Amino acid sequence: MTAFPLSYCTDGYETLARLKRLYVERDPSVVLAAMNIPSPALAEMARRHPTGFCEYPDPLERAWHWDARLREKVGIHDDTIPNAYLSEMDQGLYGGLVGGTARFLSDPEMGWISSMVEPILKEWAEFDDLAPFDPTDTQNEWLRRYLHQIEVFQQVGAGKWGISHFILIDGLNFGFELLGATETYLALTERPETVRRVIEYAFDLNVKVQNLFFERVPLIEGGTCSNFAQWLPGRVVSESVDPFHMTSVDYFETWGREPVERMLAAFDGGVIHLHGNGRHLLRPVSTVKGLRALLLSDDRGWPLAFDILPQVREQVGDVPLIVAGVEYNKFVAALEAHSLVGGVFYNVTGVPDADAANRCMDRVRAYRA
Repeated sequence: MTAFPLSYCTDGYETLARLKRLYVERDPSVVLAAMNIPSPALAEMARRHPTGFCEYPDPLERAWHWDARLREKVGIHDDTIPNAYLSEMDQGLYGGLVGGTARFLSDPEMGWISSMVEPILKEWAEFDDLAPFDPTDTQNEWLRRYLHQIEVFQQVGAGKWGISHFILIDGLNFGFELLGATETYLALTERPETVRRVIEYAFDLNVKVQNLFFERVPLIEGGTCSNFAQWLPGRVVSESVDPFHMTSVDYFETWGREPVERMLAAFDGGVIHLHGNGRHLLRPVSTVKGLRALLLSDDRGWPLAFDILPQVREQVGDVPLIVAGVEYNKFVAALEAHSLVGGVFYNVTGVPDADAANRCMDRVRAYRA
């Protein structure tokens, strides 16, 4: 057998086969897991980039951070595909491309330096003056930054790790970047035609941004690396329905479903994440056409996703689920009690060391729900 294209992936083709069982076959009996051990690379990032606002970092330094972090996992036989996330482009890229002022924020616990933009407009009347994004405009500072960071990550990661897709900022999310959340929510009733034009503009912008990504970042064994799902076949995007966490399901059906399904149809589907306050959307989001997997995040004040998985499974059917975090001892206890819900990828935190990770993974691979 030929070597797997990413050398930092300990069991490449075996891992890929297990991921296909989850995401392609939707096997309800399989459980997959990521084993997160203590990371010297994250500790070093905390030293270099303390929590708080910061400047745009050196992309070469960030690429080597990811290299060190992913190299730490070599020899751990879990279900991960090593991939780096362009966190600096996480949100600020989209607004930055059309003239927004970005702010950067360091989160060393996650290993991210993320971005957001200040409101781009002062009032909705200015929206008509916003020129369409031109992906050939070499004078666009954010476009140059985006393409350069992809190039740097490719150079450092070549043959070792992949580059993950990154979040879309389309639909109402882009309205938030233009004028803020409150004004966007108000516009749904006061300026619905403006909102529809914003959604159309955002679709065009996001498709262009993602096409630039896929034109430059090669697929790995025919699939997209994913910080959420590890790997999914085809050109798969990462969608957000965050604005509807604060609305009724009716608002999602009126303003969210069609733009999301249109975006996923422009590619080979997508993954969606739900925060704790968005779980009223479980059933409707699970029926989105083109959905490949659903990530469940945890937030203060809401039950842990791991604790309510049986109820979640009842609502979403056979949709593959990803649990953002479950503590190691809790996961092992459920493993021993044979109470893990199947068709789920578990991100296990607080794993003591590599030996504990590999012993646990032996049992994970043998487990059938």
